[in-house]
Amino acid sequence: MKIKEFLKKDRFAELLGIEILEAADGKAKAMLEIQDKHLNAMNTVHGGAIFSLADLTLAAAANSYGTMAVALNVNISFLKATTGGVLYAEAIEISRNSKIGSYTINIRDSEDVLISTTQGLAYFKKDKF
Repeated sequence: MKIKEFLKKDRFAELLGIEILEAADGKAKAMLEIQDKHLNAMNTVHGGAIFSLADLTLAAAANSYGTMAVALNVNISFLKATTGGVLYAEAIEISRNSKIGSYTINIRDSEDVLISTTQGLAYFKKDKF
């Protein structure tokens, strides 16, 4: 099973509308078209929606080898508020050993403005999917 097929089972990501664009060899790209449901009380994109986009992109990159991986730690920095359009996330593997991988996930808007940056650690389980 390919990683994109596997992550289609993520019902929360489906609810939000997050789409995996590509995932292979410790890298991944995803997008989220902002809708009214993604906005907070200040009419900016909710931090939870941005975090969820980063988290799923981390999952796609970490699981891209076909071995199940789960997040150990995820830290996000919100750099700029955004109100709509499309957000794009890109995860890049920084390091990997048999048990743990480190990833950087950047989220940008459609004008290539950096919205957030995230550092994530993933634990690689023994299970294949």
